[in-house]
Amino acid sequence: MCGMSIRTSDSTVVSAAAPPRWAVCAAHLTTWVVLPSGLWRIALVLGYPAGYTDVGFESFRTIGAQVWMLTLSVVCELAAFLTIGLVRPWGEVTPHWIPLIGRRRVRPMAAVVPAALGAAALTALWAFTPWWWTFPHDDMTPTGSLVVGILYLPLFLWGPLLAAVTISYHRRHRTPRRRAEITV
Repeated sequence: MCGMSIRTSDSTVVSAAAPPRWAVCAAHLTTWVVLPSGLWRIALVLGYPAGYTDVGFESFRTIGAQVWMLTLSVVCELAAFLTIGLVRPWGEVTPHWIPLIGRRRVRPMAAVVPAALGAAALTALWAFTPWWWTFPHDDMTPTGSLVVGILYLPLFLWGPLLAAVTISYHRRHRTPRRRAEITV
């Protein structure tokens, strides 16, 4: 694959190897694994009980709960979208339209450290999802519990996908001296 060359604000050229195809696919997949749970929460915000019993759904009728669920859905999708930056040019040089920092080189560790911490946190947070059906869900109908478990199950992959893409980004952005030390 060809490498990418990007010109920064001070006219230097940032060049890195192109991301492997699997990393690009994994980065885009992160947005898709977050989508089902977000759509389910939006259904709750719109007043559809989405698997809850009448009593269980009562707590979701408040404005605070609806704002929280909508905010959580949007923030999760935006956070997943940031993974794409690890395989796109805007993960190497900030886009020109961002005030003050536009067209500046992204230091690799400024992307790697938050992404790695995020991957660890997401892996820990969603590690329970394969066992969703072993927990009691008295506020849900049996069908609702099954469907919600299926909709949340893809979140189990979010952390590992982000970790894999982060490792790929880190490998592509090592300094040439560091690359030489590793290959010897």
